[in-house]
Amino acid sequence: MESLSQHYSVLMLMLIILNGALPSCFSQTTRRFEFNVEWKNVTRLCSTKPLLTVNGEFPGPTIAVYEGDHVEIKVTNRVAENTTIHWHGVKQLRTGWADGPAYITQCPIRGGKTYTYKFTVEYQRGTLWWHAHYAWQRATVYGALVIHPRMPFPFSTPIQEEFPIIFGEWWSSDVGKVEAEMKNGAGPNSSDAYTINGLPGPLYPCSNKDTFIKTVEHGKTYLLRIINAALNDELFFAVANHTLTVVEIDAVYTKPFTTSAIMVGPGQTTNVLLTANQVPDSSGAFLMAAWPYLTSVFPFDNTTTAGFLRYKNTKGDKTKYPPKAPSTFAPEKYNLPKMEDTKFVTKFNYKLRSLASPRYPCNVPKTFDKHVVIVISLNLQDCPANKTCKGYAGKRFAASMNNQSFVRPALSILESHYKKLKGAEYSTDFPEKPLKPFDYTGVDPVSENLNPKFGTKIMEVEHGTNLEIVLQGTSFLNTENHPIHVHGHNFFIVGMGFGNFNATKDPAKYNLVDPPERNTVAVPTGGWAAIRFKADNPGVWFIHCHLEEHTSWGLASGFIVKNGPKPSQCVLPPPDDLPSC
Repeated sequence: MESLSQHYSVLMLMLIILNGALPSCFSQTTRRFEFNVEWKNVTRLCSTKPLLTVNGEFPGPTIAVYEGDHVEIKVTNRVAENTTIHWHGVKQLRTGWADGPAYITQCPIRGGKTYTYKFTVEYQRGTLWWHAHYAWQRATVYGALVIHPRMPFPFSTPIQEEFPIIFGEWWSSDVGKVEAEMKNGAGPNSSDAYTINGLPGPLYPCSNKDTFIKTVEHGKTYLLRIINAALNDELFFAVANHTLTVVEIDAVYTKPFTTSAIMVGPGQTTNVLLTANQVPDSSGAFLMAAWPYLTSVFPFDNTTTAGFLRYKNTKGDKTKYPPKAPSTFAPEKYNLPKMEDTKFVTKFNYKLRSLASPRYPCNVPKTFDKHVVIVISLNLQDCPANKTCKGYAGKRFAASMNNQSFVRPALSILESHYKKLKGAEYSTDFPEKPLKPFDYTGVDPVSENLNPKFGTKIMEVEHGTNLEIVLQGTSFLNTENHPIHVHGHNFFIVGMGFGNFNATKDPAKYNLVDPPERNTVAVPTGGWAAIRFKADNPGVWFIHCHLEEHTSWGLASGFIVKNGPKPSQCVLPPPDDLPSC
């Protein structure tokens, strides 16, 4: 046992060093890291601009731990702006103080201040990620969070190497100013480029050298940890001439299946196996590329980020320069679906199934205690008197859940809830079904309007409640795909469909055997998704669209899970260094 323990320690240290984030104090059970939020000048697309970064890296450093580890990340804010960090997908069992969304579970970390996030990665393994959760800072403040399993992978294919593929966006403009424009009810500008691991790739100007290149050996299999950190875009990803085998989503193993491409929404992660079994041409390389899955009428970045899979021991392997980019980009040549290919996305999502094995059971609730229907909607808000609104037809854009447009309070909801503060700036009367049911996906996009109410309404449930939530899309403005992220819990996607959810017929088609388990669900364009989970993690948890423009407009809410009767079912006390507002 001692030699095995020593082997794990050495392996862990090597993995963390290779991934670029060395703990400040290495031990077997507690992993400590230091994050410094700071400005760094970065050059892309022919220009240099200051980016908000962690430790001067773009993307930020990878956090690599083992399941069961206790994790401590000391975050020092070295800029004049407020900030927070969210550990996306980490369940934060009883440690909601470390979840990170500003004014939901903590007040922001002020300039010059420090806060140490402390949590344990229990009952989780796989690919997650971390990002800033204040304003639009996650445009540049993000990185991978890898939880290595204590047991072997549930697939027999030997892996030569694993590496992250993190999609992001490059904004030539100041994203803070883009966000500020939206306060006038305007629609957002779009980014100027997509990136793979911070690099735009050769299809953009001045970017040949800013291209991600991965060298592989013929016949070997690689594990790609794919993360969509983009602010506002679902993305397709494919590698020319190669097949991808999906084995995990949102840090949960899946029944493996092969596909020519994947769709990954903002906030989602997907692990795939790729075998280097093709014969390259004289360049020795194959293009890998990502471009948007389009369901929006709003302006969008219709460009393509690309990198290369370069085979070792080929003529192209001898040069230090990137392979030549194609003169014309034909997506079908590189396995990419068309931008509007909802049919591909539907088939892809249907193939995602939990393992449902004795070792990795699928603990989907077979029944529910509480049924909630949430209508997720984009809206046109009538412009207030004596105001100028820059949205469509002189109105302002807004977004809502059950006609409630979320407003963050001045003090974190978790702190107000924990301390039972009187006069708290939130209420627990969020409507658990639409107040006025209508033909959600049949309304005229612009002539009909909801005029949502603004406020801070959330739900409250008893500890251990089996909760079913139907997320119903609408056709206001357009029938858009919405990646909805639930903090503090994984959930099971038991059903999906297009049009209006039918409470009489649709539940009969639910998958209660091996539904996919996730933390972020892509609600189909013009359709619905039904999720179930046991609300057994005490605390306050954010629910929101992971398209940042929609969250800014108010497409968010949250829920409180009350403490249970046992001490092990109660929120832990707040840490001494919890930031104050």
